[in-house]
Amino acid sequence: MTETLRCAIVGTGAIAHSHIRAIAAYPHAELIAVTDLSRASADAFAETYGAPAVYDDLESLLAAEHPDVVHICTPPGAHTAQTLAAFAAGAHVVVEKPPAPSLDELEQMTDAATAAGRQLAVVFQQRTGTAPAHVKRLLDSGALGRPLVAQCQTLWYRDASYFAVPWRGKWETEGGGTTLGHAIHQLDLLAFLLGDWTRVEGRLWRLDRETQTEDVSTATVVFEGGIVAQVVSSTLSPRETSSIRIDTEKATITVDHLYGHGHENWRITPAPHVDPADAATWDITGPEERSDHVYLLRDVFDALRTGSPLPPTAAAPARSIELVAAIYASADADGAVVTPADLAAHPTHRKSFASAVIDLRPAR
Repeated sequence: MTETLRCAIVGTGAIAHSHIRAIAAYPHAELIAVTDLSRASADAFAETYGAPAVYDDLESLLAAEHPDVVHICTPPGAHTAQTLAAFAAGAHVVVEKPPAPSLDELEQMTDAATAAGRQLAVVFQQRTGTAPAHVKRLLDSGALGRPLVAQCQTLWYRDASYFAVPWRGKWETEGGGTTLGHAIHQLDLLAFLLGDWTRVEGRLWRLDRETQTEDVSTATVVFEGGIVAQVVSSTLSPRETSSIRIDTEKATITVDHLYGHGHENWRITPAPHVDPADAATWDITGPEERSDHVYLLRDVFDALRTGSPLPPTAAAPARSIELVAAIYASADADGAVVTPADLAAHPTHRKSFASAVIDLRPAR
């Protein structure tokens, strides 16, 4: 690996701007090439960000440039083929969430990474930042007592124009609805803090939007240790919020934000019986790093340059997507309990997340 990581971006839509911002912020990385189905979009992106080389397709980019890292910022349906091509060309891969439209395809990607001796980093930037790292240390150390009950809400608003984009709202191209496309961020953060899940009961709902997939989902998730979490995701909520609440024996932890969080978004409220002096040691102090691509990719790039394992903020690529898949599998079984063992043996929800949606829209 060279001293400077030579990066390429596939897909120059909105999320690509977060990637180039992170590449530009890292002193040992540079953007060398981009490609997009729309040549005009790729040309405009390149002109904005220092005129890297522009290619009509990924194949020609890989053959000509041999990048060290390929950043995949395309719709989910394209992730698997593009990731496999990048590994075959000897590049590491940074892929946006959701990493794949099925568990089987994600397994293909991780197997290919191992075979190529490359790394697969999935962008779940909600794990990043000094606040979640601090809270995770408190939970893991037992300082807050045993976690008992949690709530996880992803209440966003997406109007009809959002679903008018051709690949959105379709099982075959987006892979799922708001659970996979939106709630996965907060579910990933929740699982990062609480650990592995043991059972899921879920439902998918179509209440208003013109879409094949769900515009609302609800689920009960039980984590190891008997922690019970209620999960709600929506694209119908005008007052948008992304929030997690975890009640432990000694405290309530809350984070309330929309698309990113910092210290001001987190709060730890002690139970009445806790000594104020003990509670004071829980305060989030010190220099702040917010949840952001810049910090996530900084740590990923550090690992790639030194040959170290990926940081916890980019590891365990399957954990949150398995949780989402379990919600879909449960909904397809009329809300039945799904365990990790059930999911591992579930042919449909390993190959596709397409699931039963309860349509409650009025006749139109």
